[in-house]
Amino acid sequence: MTEISYLWPLGGGLLIGTSAGLYLLLNGRVAGISGLAAAAAGLSNEGSSRLGLGFLAGIIAGAWLAAAVVRRPEIVVTASPALLVAGGLLVGYGTRLGSGCTSGHGVCGLARLSPRSLAATAIFMTVAAATVFVMRHLLGMQP
Repeated sequence: MTEISYLWPLGGGLLIGTSAGLYLLLNGRVAGISGLAAAAAGLSNEGSSRLGLGFLAGIIAGAWLAAAVVRRPEIVVTASPALLVAGGLLVGYGTRLGSGCTSGHGVCGLARLSPRSLAATAIFMTVAAATVFVMRHLLGMQP
């Protein structure tokens, strides 16, 4: 591994952790993407949220800036549109069922030592590992 190859992920992780911590300190709320997306779309109990819209706009702007400054990755979609839609719906259902997503539970919840987030993170990491095992070793599908 070259020196630069681990600096970008390290910097990104530090920025995510810092922004999640600042969001909690300044707003008293966990910076889970699914919750903020629901708030931005007006699907939360409080209705539409300008803060949620701003947070999502910042995520998109940050990704655009990183692609412009660092490099533009080659994105190749190999799955069918129906499979992508089904996957998106399942992920959305799972985040509502689990009261949060990987960013809410994995980044923010674990940092707060939340037992529910520890359980949720353990479950989705186990399911992810099982999915990779089944796809690669039992079905012979490679990325």
